[in-house]
Amino acid sequence: MAVLAESGSNPDVELLYDINGLAKDAPHWFDRGMEFVGEYGLLLAMVLLVLGCWWSVRRRGGEGAASSVAALVWAPLAAGLAVLVNVPIRGFVERPRPFVDHQGLDVLVSGKTDFSFVSDHATLTMALGVGLFVAHRRFGLAGIALALLEGFCRVYMGVHYPTDVLGGFALGTAVVLLLSPPATALLTPLMKAVERSPRAGWIVRSGTGSDGRRDALLRGARKPVESEERDLAA
Repeated sequence: MAVLAESGSNPDVELLYDINGLAKDAPHWFDRGMEFVGEYGLLLAMVLLVLGCWWSVRRRGGEGAASSVAALVWAPLAAGLAVLVNVPIRGFVERPRPFVDHQGLDVLVSGKTDFSFVSDHATLTMALGVGLFVAHRRFGLAGIALALLEGFCRVYMGVHYPTDVLGGFALGTAVVLLLSPPATALLTPLMKAVERSPRAGWIVRSGTGSDGRRDALLRGARKPVESEERDLAA
């Protein structure tokens, strides 16, 4: 498959040099920080954001708790599926990393020998961000912002073209949105079953709210005791 960007006259390559050129002017410690953030840090931040969203949703409870948790569970599942979809795409396009075809790039991460299009990091983070947005708007906007930052970091590090990142964003978004209806249709009944479970119900709701199922069960458990006391008194 032909390389998508072959010369410096290509806007894709020009933007690559402009963004990666910032790394040459930055202090060494800043580049090392961007290397960690772009390779591991933002992925870890996305995981923590998903956990934070789950904690918020389960504490809020309510009638829609099961459907909200189902949508949230779909986010990491969709991210993993999107990366799997990317495997044949990479093999078909066979686009080399930008530092293979273009000289003078400041490559912050060594050892990248696989193909460049599309970016797994961009795909993962955007799929998680859009999945979060489906489940919870506020957390979703934060996730999408982290995904955009991840895309910038991958180009800054010299390991992806801008179009690799845009392709990852498009792939992650498409997998989440196109498969969200059937996925939530399957996951919501499962989460409702989990919610009814006395052992695993905490996964869906905390049960500490005024409308929590645990409170309802406790109120129901008190009725026979109160009734028995009245009978004894009589």
